[in-house]
Amino acid sequence: MTLRARLTLWYTVILTGVLIVFGALVYFLVSISLTRQVEDTLQRTADDILEASRVQIGGIPLLQAQLDFDLTANTFVQVLDGNGNLVRQTFDSPASDFPFDDTVIDSSVPVFSTATIDTTRFRILTVPLQEAGTNRTLAILQLAASLHDVDQTRELLLLILIVVGVIAVSGSAVVGWMTAGTALRPIGEITESALQITHTDDLSRRIPFYGSHTDEVGKLTTAFNETLERLDNLFETQRRFLADVSHELRTPLTAIRGNIDLIRRMGEADEISLDAITSEVDRMTRMVRDLLVLVQAETGKLPLAKDVVELDTLLLEVFHQAKILAKEKIHVRLGQEDQARVIGDRDRLKQVILNLVANAIEHTPRRGTITMGLECDGEYCRLSVKDSGKGIPPEDLPHIFERFYRGEPSRKHTGSVGAGLGLSIAYWITRIHDGRMEVDSEPGKGTTFTVLLPLVSDPCEEKS
Repeated sequence: MTLRARLTLWYTVILTGVLIVFGALVYFLVSISLTRQVEDTLQRTADDILEASRVQIGGIPLLQAQLDFDLTANTFVQVLDGNGNLVRQTFDSPASDFPFDDTVIDSSVPVFSTATIDTTRFRILTVPLQEAGTNRTLAILQLAASLHDVDQTRELLLLILIVVGVIAVSGSAVVGWMTAGTALRPIGEITESALQITHTDDLSRRIPFYGSHTDEVGKLTTAFNETLERLDNLFETQRRFLADVSHELRTPLTAIRGNIDLIRRMGEADEISLDAITSEVDRMTRMVRDLLVLVQAETGKLPLAKDVVELDTLLLEVFHQAKILAKEKIHVRLGQEDQARVIGDRDRLKQVILNLVANAIEHTPRRGTITMGLECDGEYCRLSVKDSGKGIPPEDLPHIFERFYRGEPSRKHTGSVGAGLGLSIAYWITRIHDGRMEVDSEPGKGTTFTVLLPLVSDPCEEKS
């Protein structure tokens, strides 16, 4: 069953239930009201008869004069003796030889009842007349009023309720079907658009917008388009990633293949060719290892230790390694160094600092300066690596943390060629340590990379 049919069915069932309850309530209240009107008429008639005969009470014959009382139409009166025998009744009474209702003649209080006489239903009021000061019944007064009009009115009301209910339910079913179709039409069009996108494999297409931004259809369309955009970006990133990996692997494989061909032609393996092959193999090994680390970091599956790390001590270690890497061509110095402790993996945090330092060395000219610093800033510590290179062009800044991204080659001042994974790895390791990485660069004046990490609850103390 379609959603449209289910919605229409539920709407119709609920409306039918409401109409049944409402109709039953109306029918019940009208029946009670009509019956009570008949009872009020009988009660007033009985009161009038008793009021007119009160001064003569002392025996049954005294009531005979009152049987010609001006009665309401369709109201009949009987007088019974104390034993329930018929004594007198009004003209054309429906019951000629027996009481209207002999089941209640023993009652000591006035009581209403319903009886069927000659296929006609009557509402009957039975009033016992008792001797003053005793419980002895002298006579019984029974008044009857036909319920024919009441029954006809109830039958007509029931018919009207049924007819109106059927018309209302049928009309509501049609309206519900049309309304559900109108409401669900945008969803059908969204589904059709989504299927077309799936069949054409064109993730650049978007679903046309229907409705308001605040209604359910508008929100659904927005969610679909956002999902398509993310998928498009992911597939584009995957395609670019495969192309970059293929490109990065092609260079070392070509070098290895060339050296192997050279060895074959020479008939022997010379040290230069073997060293070149070993270097390229090491390069591919490092790239594959870095890719594995990057994928694990991006998916949150990189195994991390959760230890207290003395970041100032770690910075000092990397500082000494940086001086060795820079040799005497670049001046590496230590700026402000506060004491700071963080929770994390010591080796991975060291890898972040080393990658930033290696990037700074790669882009700093001879006799340039690299400054490493650590300072506390509220609940965070700021670890910075600043170089005096040419800086990063503004158009490159949004992409520097992407895999395999390498900026303008003229910015490099070393002979080494990396795979473009160092900054991306540093960025993701920082992310999984609940930190963030910032970059500030001005062309011609240098670049500063800053890593912000949450501190342990102990306060920072500046080293003297």
